[in-house]
Amino acid sequence: MLDIIIVEDNEQIGQLLCDFLRKENYAVAVCPTGEKALEVFEKYGCKLVVLDIMLPGIDGFAVCSKIRETSNAHIMIASAMNDKDSKLNGLYLGADDYIEKPYDIDILLAKIKGIFKRKYAVEEIIDGDIVLNTVARTLTVGGVKKEVTEKEFDLLKLLMENKNTTLRKDYLFNNIWGSDSESEMQTLTVHIKWLREKIEKDPKKPVHIMTVWGTGYRYE
Repeated sequence: MLDIIIVEDNEQIGQLLCDFLRKENYAVAVCPTGEKALEVFEKYGCKLVVLDIMLPGIDGFAVCSKIRETSNAHIMIASAMNDKDSKLNGLYLGADDYIEKPYDIDILLAKIKGIFKRKYAVEEIIDGDIVLNTVARTLTVGGVKKEVTEKEFDLLKLLMENKNTTLRKDYLFNNIWGSDSESEMQTLTVHIKWLREKIEKDPKKPVHIMTVWGTGYRYE
């Protein structure tokens, strides 16, 4: 799952916001149209949508309404349409916030951090004797601390957050390394092997990180 989808037809604004958010370690996608946003949301999902209203094709109101049919993701409308009717319409359709353009980037980032802290912060993900501390970014197994790289931690976190759900290889790769990464898919396989060595009693007969042949991996 992505952290944030930015729906913005102004390429400069969208990329600027994306760069700021990625520096804060959020997984971000930028979509220039409502249609593309819905496509990305359906494929990957996300925790927060920063949504412009005036878009080519379907507008932001339609995107907001469509997302809200199936998801409780936080929707923040960011629009130059600052009249009362537009604000009320966005909120009636299910938006959680409505901020006016032009916005101060520091204030927007502070609002986004606040949303993630209140709504999504989980200090520990625990499964039996496996403990993943998302604040300290540490892994312990049976009370023993295991050294993990940044990518190993992020990969295990994504798998554990989606327990008993098969995640496609391309989904895992794009979320951890990014769709524009120069790494190869084999990198994912290697990291799965390393994680199994750290959390499985018998890495050759895993009971947690399962391979779903032809599809991807599932954490059990």
